[in-house]
Amino acid sequence: MKKLAILLFGLTFFLTGCYHARITTGLEASNEVYEQKWAAGFIAGLVPPDLVQAGQQCSNGVAVVETRLSFMNQFVTFLSAGIYSPMEIRVTCASSSAEVLSNENSLELAKSSSENEVNKTFGKAIELSAKSEKPVYVNFR
Repeated sequence: MKKLAILLFGLTFFLTGCYHARITTGLEASNEVYEQKWAAGFIAGLVPPDLVQAGQQCSNGVAVVETRLSFMNQFVTFLSAGIYSPMEIRVTCASSSAEVLSNENSLELAKSSSENEVNKTFGKAIELSAKSEKPVYVNFR
């Protein structure tokens, strides 16, 4: 009985931890938010949820993307033995006053570029970002 109580107490702490990741683009955030509370993933997250089409939701671009596993998401994952593993996705759109990309902070790269071209472009982006102390965007066309 004592071992069962210790096991349940330990599981309580194990199941209450939450995962949270936040990605920012450097653009000013607006109040416009797109959320998916139960984005369906599978096999303990090895098969991720479908892509969020934020471009359709955010006309001025994306400022912040957040993913997290709430207690309920983790509880459902536990109940399904990891087969179904939902997560929350939250996209905050950029405000209309967000910085417009200029030639100074934006580089173009063809999708069919070689590995060498990709490395050179990202190297140039790093140099430009270091000089201007602003983000540099690489657009794949």
